[in-house]
Amino acid sequence: MPNLIEIKNIEKSYLKAGSNFGDTKVKVLKGVTLTIEEGLCVGLIGESGSGKSTLTRLILGLEKPDKGNGTILIEGQPVRQWIKANQGKMSVVFQDYASSINPQYTVRETIEEPLRAMGHTGNLAGKIDVLLDKVSLSPDLKDRYPHELSGGQVQRVCIARAISTNPRCIVLDEAISSLDVSVQIQVLKLLHKLRLEMKMTYLFVAHDLQAVAHLCNKMVFLYRGEIVEELMSGDLANAQNEYAKSLLASVIPFS
Repeated sequence: MPNLIEIKNIEKSYLKAGSNFGDTKVKVLKGVTLTIEEGLCVGLIGESGSGKSTLTRLILGLEKPDKGNGTILIEGQPVRQWIKANQGKMSVVFQDYASSINPQYTVRETIEEPLRAMGHTGNLAGKIDVLLDKVSLSPDLKDRYPHELSGGQVQRVCIARAISTNPRCIVLDEAISSLDVSVQIQVLKLLHKLRLEMKMTYLFVAHDLQAVAHLCNKMVFLYRGEIVEELMSGDLANAQNEYAKSLLASVIPFS
């Protein structure tokens, strides 16, 4: 299957905390190379500080790699060029649903926001009902505010907003880690169903290996700014890197 996103030899550095001089930088990503194939769910696994969030921001076009170091291409185009030409085709669902949704917006207004931004005006009420149904929420909730919903319901609203523009790719940045375990399972099942129904590509960023193993076709291990292992879901027993093997052994019994 074709590659949707190609990341080649990306590096990213930041100024060291408390420093104002360009020669005191901390390298967060070190020559990262990765492909995200169209139609797959690719899981990016790593502990806090491994560089997951930085890589995510680069893919979303929110930041740029270090000058002169590598490229990120989406369908052969630079990230920002592709995003500009394909508005609404890259979406994101964040970890903290409470801060990623406007508390003064109703459910309807939240989901309408990206549609209106793209100039859609016709029959929005009908579209909202369809989107709520897709994420297993009742249309009766559309005039409620976030504080009137459970955490799981709010994250489903965020997912409805993310799919409202019929995206090609969704970045899920620790999207279930703030939810109760029982709700996590429900949301994982929902995400799996939506990806197949809508033929989307996912980048699922997480530190929870069990969730990644449940949802993803491909697992990528990021350790101290470097990709140390890539495995398809059916090939987990063949991990070679010690970090990846230790993580896998902690949750998946191989015998």
